[in-house]
Amino acid sequence: MTRAVLGTRTSCAVHPNLLLADLSLDTFFWRSKRKYLAFGCENPIKNRRDSDSSLHFSISKNDCVTPVTNQIINGEDTLSLEAKRRQCLILPAFVLGVLAGLVSVGFQLALAYGEAIRNQAIGLAHHYPDIGSWAVMVAALASLALSAGLVFRFAPEAAGSGVPHVKMVMQGHRTFRWLRVLAIKFASTLIGASAGFMVGRGGPSVHIGAALGQGVSDLWPDATVKNQAVLVAAGGGAGLAATFNAPLAGLAFAFEDLGLRGIPSGLFAAAIACFSADMVCRWGLGQEPGFHITLSQAPPLNALAAFVPVGVVAGLLGGLFNKALLAGQTLVKLPAGLRWLWWWVLAMLVAAVAWWLPELLGGGQNFIDSLLTGRALAFNTLALFFVVRFVVTVGSSCSGAAAGIFMPSLVLGALVGVAVGGIVQLLVPGLGVVPAAFAAAGMAAFFTGAIKVPLTAIVLVMEMTGSYTLVLPLFVACFAAYSIADMLGIEPIYGALMQRALRQETPKQ
Repeated sequence: MTRAVLGTRTSCAVHPNLLLADLSLDTFFWRSKRKYLAFGCENPIKNRRDSDSSLHFSISKNDCVTPVTNQIINGEDTLSLEAKRRQCLILPAFVLGVLAGLVSVGFQLALAYGEAIRNQAIGLAHHYPDIGSWAVMVAALASLALSAGLVFRFAPEAAGSGVPHVKMVMQGHRTFRWLRVLAIKFASTLIGASAGFMVGRGGPSVHIGAALGQGVSDLWPDATVKNQAVLVAAGGGAGLAATFNAPLAGLAFAFEDLGLRGIPSGLFAAAIACFSADMVCRWGLGQEPGFHITLSQAPPLNALAAFVPVGVVAGLLGGLFNKALLAGQTLVKLPAGLRWLWWWVLAMLVAAVAWWLPELLGGGQNFIDSLLTGRALAFNTLALFFVVRFVVTVGSSCSGAAAGIFMPSLVLGALVGVAVGGIVQLLVPGLGVVPAAFAAAGMAAFFTGAIKVPLTAIVLVMEMTGSYTLVLPLFVACFAAYSIADMLGIEPIYGALMQRALRQETPKQ
């Protein structure tokens, strides 16, 4: 049971509950935008440009795309086939999750060690102010050149978060040099984050997990498991689950954004991988949630409307963040001379932040934790911090180095939530809502507005805060943000980045 061959023709007879559709590849991938189940035939997915022929798929009413055979498929046979698929994926998915968890533990420990070294170096530089500021700038530029240089030289597909590359692999537009991507992604993210660039570990962890999924698929001794695209998506979900101690969020992301909608066996494999990855991560790093927040009770029901403006503002600013990231991709493709000039400007920005506002450097998890545990900031300080984080995060993501946007998006959202929540409480005193609740709602809403994965955003923030009492405020804020993003025509960021990459390499007629 491996990936279906594009460019061949297969006849089928379908169960009455299935709708037979004869779709061209262009219609399948672009017009109907259905997710392709790479499962069930003898050869791996080929590049979609390799053939101009069409392919028969049997499509169920819930948009599940399943490979077809020459045999008549009745209800029992279909269920039996799906059960066999699940059974053959149990062990490889578990092994994949364990590997993703182990790599994630090492990744997080390395990032924490790099952050500690950076803080010590900045403290030492302040003891020698005449040369310390220049030393910080030179170190930032050298780190950026090394981090991005590794990507440009050895694995260009490791640039940015890597999630668009995973989506392209899932849809057959790319092959996966999994071992090279794993090594370069790990090294580039570690160098950039340690130097203070505002990059998150979430996207890189998804990419690393997906690379491990490809590796397990390629190296597994059982031929029925080879070339299973679902293991790539399952590995991506497991990477997210491990890095945030959030197994349900990893599963939700694999469902919402990595192409496992309507693929029961794929979701089954992703669930096992996310569970085992999180189990290993909790064993290695502890079972504490990512953020510490204390809520004595859930916000009152009559205060839920107060979270609508949080969602609206977060949706607007999240959409702006989305557009800025897309526009900034032109910086990645600059010629060598201009690229070095851009790196110098970005290094200057990071050095300035390191000198005057070092708490804003890096991914920002500790900064979010301070907001959730009651740190009070004036409105003008919140605005300043937001602008600084927004500009440098976009710059870091468009440098050509490995850079995730999960955690940076949560930082921006927390700042928005605290600011807007403070204004709401001034206008409507006595709401009975603590600032931390507004911060958490802002995190999920900004994430939704920027990335457009509301289910992942809600589950991720609930798991990272360990607080189910926030579920209703999160729903209100996230779907307000999602509605605003829809009205603004904001596209899901990873899908838009994937389409942009494909357009850039399509030869002009």
